[in-house]
Amino acid sequence: MILNTGNRTDIPAFYSEWFYNRIEDGFVFARNPYNPQQVTRYLLEPETIDCITFCTKNPKPMLADLDRLYRFRQFWAVTITPYGDDIEPYVPPKEEVMGSFCTLSEKLGKKSVCWRYDPILITEKYTVDYHIEAFSQMAADLSAHTDSCVISFLDLYEKTKRNFPEGRAVTREERLAIGQAFAEIGKRYGIEIFTCAEGDELAQFGMNTTGCQSRQVLEKAIGLPLEVPKSAMTREECQCVLGCDIGTYHSCGHGCLYCYANHDRKTVEENMAKHDPEAPFLIGGFMDGDIIKSAEQKSWIREQISFDDIL
Repeated sequence: MILNTGNRTDIPAFYSEWFYNRIEDGFVFARNPYNPQQVTRYLLEPETIDCITFCTKNPKPMLADLDRLYRFRQFWAVTITPYGDDIEPYVPPKEEVMGSFCTLSEKLGKKSVCWRYDPILITEKYTVDYHIEAFSQMAADLSAHTDSCVISFLDLYEKTKRNFPEGRAVTREERLAIGQAFAEIGKRYGIEIFTCAEGDELAQFGMNTTGCQSRQVLEKAIGLPLEVPKSAMTREECQCVLGCDIGTYHSCGHGCLYCYANHDRKTVEENMAKHDPEAPFLIGGFMDGDIIKSAEQKSWIREQISFDDIL
């Protein structure tokens, strides 16, 4: 199975001590975000967890103790954008995140780390030309440390509309101009560009539109073939393996205006105040009426098949 940590919050950036404590204790509890009384208990064992995936804007807090994860295969998607604190108020400067990304790549290997440049949004400041220039410079700086990059365009979720009222949809003309330019830059620096839930619109430029965390991506990261059940692919828009997430919504401290996972800053601060690094839950603890079930965990690694068979 694949254990996900980053679709609901940024665990490496804000909860690294908690995560390492969970690894040491060997289990974690996660609430169903749509039915909080339903709780899943996951065993953190390398025998059944084929890969732990991280999605973060700041891997730095986890780097010093990364050796504590030596028993587990990993895949890291690190978001690095050229925005300032007008859009991402509490995200470290991109230069700092890029440095952490390079360190992560040196520790794990470039196939286990992916750069995310998303979401792409357009304003008077962040124009199409701005993005093309910024992406080109960042690709040059990161090309020795990754061979993949994921892009997507701003989605106007209800939370996004409320927290970022000036945000607007990126037009088709803008998407095509950016897609063509980014694809050319990717080819120049040996970086394969993936799109995230954007359909096939940019496939004409040679972009990979099959998904940013698909079976193929994870197989490449861990160097082993996987037999992924259809139930693990939870979105119609792509082939990504996004189930089994141990995070909690409304708990990410970055404060990005475009965020789909946070309701508002007040709720985030209240939830972060409920965090206990020693607790089995990321936020809060047990509640009356909790129904706790152990996850059905088994390895998806296909036996007696060499990695060469999937290339």
